[in-house]
Amino acid sequence: MAVTTRQSFQNSLKDLQQNILRMGSIVEQTISKAVESLIKQDNEKATEVINGDVIIDDMELDIENQCLKLLATQQPMAKDLRKIASGFKIITDLERMADYAVDISRVTKRIIATNQPFIKPLIDIPRMAELSQTMVKQSLDAYVREDVDLAYTVAKADDQVDHLYNQVFRELLLYMMESPKTIQQATYILFVGRYLERIADHSTNIAEEAIYLATGERKELND
Repeated sequence: MAVTTRQSFQNSLKDLQQNILRMGSIVEQTISKAVESLIKQDNEKATEVINGDVIIDDMELDIENQCLKLLATQQPMAKDLRKIASGFKIITDLERMADYAVDISRVTKRIIATNQPFIKPLIDIPRMAELSQTMVKQSLDAYVREDVDLAYTVAKADDQVDHLYNQVFRELLLYMMESPKTIQQATYILFVGRYLERIADHSTNIAEEAIYLATGERKELND
């Protein structure tokens, strides 16, 4: 009976991780759709992102309840406890990423409402988005596989996102200084860059949880 109970618990932990991966996959898609709505100035797609946020909120609540049930009924110890505790924190980071994707879509709607073309081609913003999405996937893979090396790879990618954001900031600042007419849109695009930079930070948080799960030690990767 003990073996059967233990196996059932392990199956529940695997199910928990699969649900977290599913949530992460939807968040990745949401980020992609939000940035695509911006690049194409697609109001309908931006609305889809905003309206779809409730799905991610519901997933967070369901997974949180799953974690609580495992804690209450199984009384896990050591690594199993870390796995559940990390799950709690990871779904919070994922939900915040989805919120930033919604923020990007709201900015998109504001830009569309101005009925103005982009003041400059969007080059670094899509690169930031691509890097951020990859970081989401890799950080979750690191969590499930307990891969410390992959977790550190995520941290290195965060440095690249920070560099791109600083580049975007400098370029847009020059546009605003040269022509006050660009200030409104440049500010909107800066918001988008900042939201993507924060998404990358939350991915790094997940990478930290992967290291904690694998080693039992807390590592600060966002320095």
